[in-house]
Amino acid sequence: MSVDTQTNRVPSHIAIIMDGNGRWARQRGKPRLAGHEAGSETVRCVLNYCRDAGIRYLTLYAFSTENWSRPPDEVSGLMALLGTFIHKHERELIARQVRLRVIGQREDLSAPLREALTRLERETAHFERQLLIALSYSGRNELARAARRIAEEVRAGTLTPEQVDEAAVAARLDAPDVPDPDLIIRTSGEWRISNFLLWQSAYSEFFVTPVLWPDFREAEFQAALAAYAKRERRFGGVTAQPAGAGGGAPC
Repeated sequence: MSVDTQTNRVPSHIAIIMDGNGRWARQRGKPRLAGHEAGSETVRCVLNYCRDAGIRYLTLYAFSTENWSRPPDEVSGLMALLGTFIHKHERELIARQVRLRVIGQREDLSAPLREALTRLERETAHFERQLLIALSYSGRNELARAARRIAEEVRAGTLTPEQVDEAAVAARLDAPDVPDPDLIIRTSGEWRISNFLLWQSAYSEFFVTPVLWPDFREAEFQAALAAYAKRERRFGGVTAQPAGAGGGAPC
């Protein structure tokens, strides 16, 4: 199998683990929520960078299921901040023709927040560029929910065990029509996937930067794109070699 990497220089889908808000605030002697507030401005900036670069899909890891264990005042502050962000940028998303989608267990969110998100999803559903926000999200939970749907369909007789393959699982994920992320960026220098898009990231490229999320700006975004452009994406195959090029002994 040979893959033409020349056609894959700009990612179609970027996913970001937005890490470092708390450390950013601590370094400045501020409460953690101040870091989250600063991080929300970075979200707006990154949306602009993606638009200018021609990137169609952006997925942001905003709140994991594990984050519910954080101090109640931080959790409530984060939820309020999210509601403020939606209200503040609703017109901007519509004006820039960005479709908002939520992945994760939205039933865990408050009713007012769910309603605001659902309304904006409905109002932007016809746009092509997409912003996916992972809220109360867990990659393992997403897979478990997909498995549960498959089990229910098998029990109902609408699906046979023989029909359960990779395509069947992928079709029952939270956003089955969205292509897998080409590039996953993690800020703050941590080398962990943190239960994010476990199925979808099977062949994603990774870019880790020590920059904390509130400080992530265009220079670092362009560095991520430049690093991606140099990657050779073989998807388990091999790159065609010039005639006469031999394959050495495996290391």
